[in-house]
Amino acid sequence: MSDAQVSRSGTEARPDTGRGGPRPRVTIADVAALAGVSAGTASKALNNRGKLREETRARVAEAARRLGFRPNEMARSLLSGRSFTVGLLTTDHVGRFSLPVLLGAEDALGAGEISVFLCDTRGDAIRERHHLQALASRRVDGIIVAGRRTDPRPPLRQFLDVPVVYAMAPSQRADDLSVAPDEEQGAREAVRHLVAAGRSRIAHITGPARHHSSQVRAAAFRAALAEAGLEPAGGTVLFGEWNEPWGRQAVRHVLHADPRCDAVFCGSDQIARGAADSLRESGHTVPDDIALVGFDNWDVMVTASRPPLTTVDMELGALGRAAAVRLLEAIDGRARPGTEHLPCRLVLRESA
Repeated sequence: MSDAQVSRSGTEARPDTGRGGPRPRVTIADVAALAGVSAGTASKALNNRGKLREETRARVAEAARRLGFRPNEMARSLLSGRSFTVGLLTTDHVGRFSLPVLLGAEDALGAGEISVFLCDTRGDAIRERHHLQALASRRVDGIIVAGRRTDPRPPLRQFLDVPVVYAMAPSQRADDLSVAPDEEQGAREAVRHLVAAGRSRIAHITGPARHHSSQVRAAAFRAALAEAGLEPAGGTVLFGEWNEPWGRQAVRHVLHADPRCDAVFCGSDQIARGAADSLRESGHTVPDDIALVGFDNWDVMVTASRPPLTTVDMELGALGRAAAVRLLEAIDGRARPGTEHLPCRLVLRESA
């Protein structure tokens, strides 16, 4: 059976019940006639299939809009063998990092008229397995898995037979499809900014040493200092917690170990917020005496900090959109295995 035959009987528009009673249903043939193409070409354009010129796709889309044509989703699904649904699975019950990723992914998927099912595992493996079974029963075309940290996570390949893209937290399998922020690039850019501003005694305060983000950002900090011929203020990187109390405590340690410290690069905005408080309490002015840079660009932290905080933005919305694009490519049979690292952005404010 040809595309035209399937589409003619299986796709239709909702009837117009205006004056004079319902109008005849608009068919794919009507759209094709208005666009000046065959019914088969119109079907391919509306279902994003085949090799067509963008001009042709645009002309068909405009004809469908003018006629008020809406495809019958059940027929569309049967025609393509797809459900036009995607699962978004998050392990972050707080949503601090995964929510912007998921919103970015949903924006990209929604532009293609794909429905989205959002599932929160709350970091529980049993709950995750339950959601995966539920998504499989709904015959989703693919799944995006968003993590709350950048630590590599166990793959889901053994549970699924649809494409999966891992966002923020990449898969432990190098040949899976993953998208993650380039934390090394972001940290290097932050340190280079401080060096360019004339700072030479730069300290680094970050989170737990067991976390991937802490290790990557600390390594980039050391490398950027070495590139400038400098050593860390205080002699070493300080690992601790991702919170303000640790920032306050660690800054006191830095000032005791190296009173000449003139800049602090923090592994998170929470740490930087605590550091700013401690510096102010000790009589140091930011940034005149000591410059301060954070990481994450968390609005509630950077704007409430005194002064507003220069920080690194991981561009999580763009990360989610990139994950959605990778997923759509995989669904279309054009998967690009491996981890793609997207650049971070240094956001300049008054602290450095």
